[in-house]
Amino acid sequence: MKINEKNLCAFASSTTPVDREGLLELRGEVGKSYQKRWFVLKGNLLFYFEKNGDKEPVGVIILEGCTIELTEEEAYSFKIVFQCEGGRTYYLCTNSQASMEAWMKALACASYDYMKLMVSELQRQLDEATVEAAEEAAAALVTLTPPDDGPQVPPRGQRYNPFNKEQEAAKSVPGSRHHKENLRPEVPRKKVPFRDIHTAYGRKILADRSEWRAKVVQKEESVAPLIQL
Repeated sequence: MKINEKNLCAFASSTTPVDREGLLELRGEVGKSYQKRWFVLKGNLLFYFEKNGDKEPVGVIILEGCTIELTEEEAYSFKIVFQCEGGRTYYLCTNSQASMEAWMKALACASYDYMKLMVSELQRQLDEATVEAAEEAAAALVTLTPPDDGPQVPPRGQRYNPFNKEQEAAKSVPGSRHHKENLRPEVPRKKVPFRDIHTAYGRKILADRSEWRAKVVQKEESVAPLIQL
């Protein structure tokens, strides 16, 4: 991987948000002694300086493809292990149990793969919440009934008549001609097919129209010679 050292140093000392920073003791694989360094975590980059306030870092650890594990060497110590071929191991030590746990959690959550998994999981939870909200909204629409006193929405294709309510009120007055006591029971209408209606009335109407049309044509033909003269 090619790294631009100039841009990397500028990013390390910039005012970009810091995920975590503090004093840790660092030991490599070769030496056995720990050295105090000031660590700054930005995203998946772990910079370490000789002391706090330095402009340029001594080194940087790219937290990709590594694991964060406890060690048994020193109290409150842990290590960053790269499992790939030729990978290094960095040993770090803090001064308290709380600090060690906080650093291990921050480093374990800093990799791009971890963030990708978190985004995927959050997207899944969002999709489930959206489906549940849609189902609840659909259920609410199905069970919702309009109040008795509120305006009733007419069926589609029918126009609303504001006088219907007054007419219904008049029908409920005892003794009026609209009262249901004076109304005759409604007789269900018999459904007649269109073919029967056409046979009974349509053919006669068409025949009368044809006869009327023939008379009009005959009259026009008799008037035409007179106009030419």
